[in-house]
Order: sequence, then structure tokens, then C-alpha cells
Amino acid sequence: MGTWLSQCRYIAAASIILALGIHAAAADELTAEERALHVLSRLAYGPRPGDLERVKQIGADRYVAEQLEPERIALPDSLKSKLASLPTYSLDEGTLFVEYGPPSFPPKSTGEQALKAARARGRDIARDAHRARLWQAVESPRQLQEVMTEFWFNHFNVFEGKEWDRYWTANFERTAIRPYALGSFRQLLGAVAHHPAMLYYLDNWLSSGAAAPEARGRFKGLNENYARELLELHTLGVNGGYTQDDVVALARIFTGWTIDVAGMKKGRPTAFMFADKRHDYGDKVLLGRSFAASGVNEGERALDMLAAHPAAARFISTKLVQYFIADTPSDSLVERLAQRFTATGGDIRAVLRTLFDSPEFWARENYRAKFKTPYQYVVSALRAADVPVLNTRPVEGALAQLGMPLYGWPTPDGYKTTSSAWLNPDAMLRRINFATALGSGRSPIARPEPAADAVPDTVPVPIDADMLQATLGPALSSSTRAEVAAAARPLRAALILGGPDFMRR
Repeated sequence: MGTWLSQCRYIAAASIILALGIHAAAADELTAEERALHVLSRLAYGPRPGDLERVKQIGADRYVAEQLEPERIALPDSLKSKLASLPTYSLDEGTLFVEYGPPSFPPKSTGEQALKAARARGRDIARDAHRARLWQAVESPRQLQEVMTEFWFNHFNVFEGKEWDRYWTANFERTAIRPYALGSFRQLLGAVAHHPAMLYYLDNWLSSGAAAPEARGRFKGLNENYARELLELHTLGVNGGYTQDDVVALARIFTGWTIDVAGMKKGRPTAFMFADKRHDYGDKVLLGRSFAASGVNEGERALDMLAAHPAAARFISTKLVQYFIADTPSDSLVERLAQRFTATGGDIRAVLRTLFDSPEFWARENYRAKFKTPYQYVVSALRAADVPVLNTRPVEGALAQLGMPLYGWPTPDGYKTTSSAWLNPDAMLRRINFATALGSGRSPIARPEPAADAVPDTVPVPIDADMLQATLGPALSSSTRAEVAAAARPLRAALILGGPDFMRR
């Protein structure tokens, strides 16, 4: 045990040193095997067994081209079947609200058992949402779509724990994020703006014009939350050139964009409604442009303007470079991407193609230079170890312990993706604990979720360390391979998954 603890401390220290960039960097071009690993580490959540060899055979450029067109990649029948088995995952907004949300809650006078049953129905939605996200991240061959779905959900973050949002979070990701993850930024922005998860999360559903006829009760008054985050976090960025007056003007523009509770109770499948009697019909000036009163079209025009704004092109491009290449983005590359964003009208696929074609993406100095977030770490471990995710609860628990619970960030800014947010000794030891359980075979992830009173009767089967080394290829340094070879066989997989090399992508 003493030897194992010393190895854990060594791994944690080594991970911190490497993540800080204290490693040798050659100036030569990446080899074919390194290029294959690079695209599997950036466009995907790391390789599964056989992926590295396949990408080497077809070439990294072809893999990139394939991933940029996910609609041409068939989903495995097994994955489609698993998603279809989730009772709430494909339900529309209205059904989720009526059958699982507040309308389904009985009055308190009916007793505590009925209330508990109603709350349990709400938890069913969260469980299905988590399963769907994890199954697709681990198993889908459309890896870039999964990566970009996570990227955009984080960009347009909503918090699962905020009351009604628990009913709509999975639907938000499935209908407003995933279909547009590689498409049009304007369409993505519009889908988010109309979705009840965002309307509720940032309180715009309550916002009304000061003199509007139906501005009363909880709908009385202007709410600036969505307008502020739309400018600061969704489009222009904190230094995007807007003022507080612009925030107020934009909030007035979006008055009346609300949730149709009555309509959903009557069977309406979608939640968005424009309440014209709560709209501020006064003239507005946003970013120097006049907005004559035109009802719901004011909001559409504002989204058009913000999606096409040069500051939005730079802001989105900066985040993409930071996510895919380096924590400190190259100004010249950001500018090239911003120009492409503008020239194509916010075509996300075109911007990504320019990014993946750039010399910066393939530069040796950026190879293995990104530190994995907890989500990237856990998903990449499951993929590399080829672990079937039959029980998502321990995965959810691990993500929570590592500080990145699924849909669990309460504020609109989303999780950070840079090493400074996640690199510390305590976090490294937590990752090693996860690696130990997974590598040793003790983790229940690969076993069906048991009944509450079940007693485990399985014998742990350690992950095959030789398979892991073949799967990861050049991701493992010669020193890591030597450490693994010198360790007792039951510890080898844990040393790989908890080692400093595996923390990087």
C-alpha cells in the first residue's frame, strides 16, 4: 500500500508539472501516428480500441472530413436502441411539463407519498438525460458532434437544478443544441432563445414592458438577465462594445418572449409564446441602431444583428481556438476564423474546417498541450478502457466529485475549459481514485444498475493494460511505459489512466 500511495503522489506531481508545460517540445512535424492521436484527442474524446490504427490507415485529414459531416456517419443500432429505451428522452416540451412538471404535482392535501412520487418522476428525466449524454459521448462515432454539443451547451449553459429547468434540460440539448452544433450560429442562437429552458433559466419569461397592459403580478417589470447574458456570454463577449443602455434596450426588445403554460396544459407540444400584451412597444436603440415597434420581430432582428456582429465572430472564434488548440489563443488565428465566420454568415462547420486546416492546429507546440477537463478525462477513460456504461450513477458521482457534474453549473458562464480551472493536487488525487477503481475492475460502471437491496456478487476483472497501451499509442511516454512495466499487473491499468500522460489531450 505504501508503494501505491507513493506512486499516486508521483503521478499527481508529474501531472501538474506536465500540465504547466514543463516538457520538451520538438520543432519537427507530427508523425502519422501522432496526427491520428491528435485528431482523436481534439475532435473526439480520445481513442477507443482500434481507432488509432483506423485513423492512421485512412489519414487524419480524411477523419477530420468525416467528422465534419456527422449526418453521413451511421449510428450503431445498439446506441439507437439504448436511446430509444429512455422513456422521457424524446418527449416534447409540453408533454415533459404536463406529465412530469408542476401540473402533475398533486396538492399537498393528497399526502406525502403522492408528492414523493411526483418528485421521483422529475428525477426520471434527469436520469434519462444523463444516460443519453454519456452513452452518446462514449459510444457515438459522430465524435465531433458530441464534442460540439458539449461545447455549445456549455456556451449556452442552463442549470438542471433550477426548478422547471430539470424538465427541459435534455430537450434543450436534444432539440436546440445538437441539431445546430455544426450548422448555422444564427439558427443555433434562435433555437436557444426560443427554448423554455433558457427562457426560464434567465427569467425572460417573466419580463414585461413597464406600461404593458398585462404587466402585473409576477409578470410585472423588466427583467434584464437574458439580455445581459445574450450580449456578454452568448454573442459579443464582455468587451464587445455594448453599454448598460444596450442591455436595457435589448431587455425591452425581448419583453413578451415567454412560456405558454396554459397552452401546454391544453396539449400544445412547444412552450414558446409571444405575449404581445406584455411587450414594450416603445422605440428602442440597440448598439446605435433604431428598433421601431414590431412585436416579436424586434427580437428576431436583434438576434440577426448580434449573430452577424464582428465582436461575436471574434468572441466565438476565440473560444473555439481555446477549446481545440491552446489555452492562450493565437490572435492571428482568431482573426482568420473571425473573418471566415463573417464571410460565411456564421457557418460553424466552415469555421471549424478553417481551424482544423490551420498550421496552429498541427503545430508540435500544441500537440498534447491541452489539459483535460473532468468530463473529458472521465469520458476518455471509459472510451480507452472500452468500458460499457451500463450503470451511469458512478460516472455521475465521479464527475460530481471532480467538480463537473452533468448539467450542474449554476451560473450562466458555464464550466471553464483551461488548465488553471482544474489543475490542483486534490483534483489529481480524485482522478487517481477514479482511475484505480476503473482500472482494477472494481467500478460498477460496467455492471447493470442493481436493485436497491442487491448485494454485488461479481469478481473484479482489471482492465487489460496491454490493450490500453495499444489503444493510446504515442500518448504514453517511454517513462510511463517503464513505470507500468515495473508495477504489479493489477495496478498497471490504473497507472495508465491515472498517469500524467493520460491527463493531456
